Amino acid sequence: MRIAYLGPAGTFTEDALGEATAGVEFEPLRTATIEAAILAVDAGEAERALVPIENSIEGSVRPTLDTLAFEANGVVIAGEHDYRVRVHLIGRDGLAVDRVEAVLSHPQPLAQCARFLRETLPEVERRAVSSTAAAVRMVSESERPWAALGARAAAGLYGCTILRESVEDEAENTTRFVWISRQGEEVEAPAGAPRKTSLVFSELGEDHPGALVNALAEFSERGVNMTRIESRPLRRGLGRYMFFCDLDGGIDDAPVAAAMRALRAKAESVRVLGSYPVA
Repeated sequence: MRIAYLGPAGTFTEDALGEATAGVEFEPLRTATIEAAILAVDAGEAERALVPIENSIEGSVRPTLDTLAFEANGVVIAGEHDYRVRVHLIGRDGLAVDRVEAVLSHPQPLAQCARFLRETLPEVERRAVSSTAAAVRMVSESERPWAALGARAAAGLYGCTILRESVEDEAENTTRFVWISRQGEEVEAPAGAPRKTSLVFSELGEDHPGALVNALAEFSERGVNMTRIESRPLRRGLGRYMFFCDLDGGIDDAPVAAAMRALRAKAESVRVLGSYPVA
């Protein structure tokens, strides 16, 4: 099986993939972006992708949501994996923390370590790059006193040193990853296993007070627990949004199925992004 994920080697995604596939052989397909990993599955270049969808500190990963909503119509979420993230401050051997001029990383770790950066390196420039591994590689290749926020594996891979361990702002920093597959190619879950359903909907008719509340009531009235909801711009002008939701229960469960039918009667667009086993 070929699995696509955000590369290069040494990213947190690679660590999460190793944890999620322990003991399973697969062919890795490293991609330059999260979007490219999802689209590789959509195009048939990979059977699966593992991508981050939300973090306990920083919230949703927008490239994943937007690619699922706008670009990859042929894929679904087939599973999930929760990964405990430990972010380290990494630099070249011998670099003192008080000499750091710039900190490089992917935007997510920069946000997850905002308090540490503010309190420990308040005057230091922050630079967003394509991945944590790319940040560590750039630090290793530069003569400047730069540091990176990244994974322990990347420090070893590029010959760098961990200057400070676990600098994330919250000890329980966790990223939820999802497995992406093509529609119809999901793996059947064991009978009776708890399931989760993810969906996106938009356009609740003419704008009026209570439109969203009325739509969500279709779930609450049937006892369906909504564990997450988030709005994103619909890209059709200001004030128009789509809503991403996670629900307890599978799409074939009677209460969920009934709520979905009722929602489709109120929303112009409803798409099930996946119905899959709970991590």
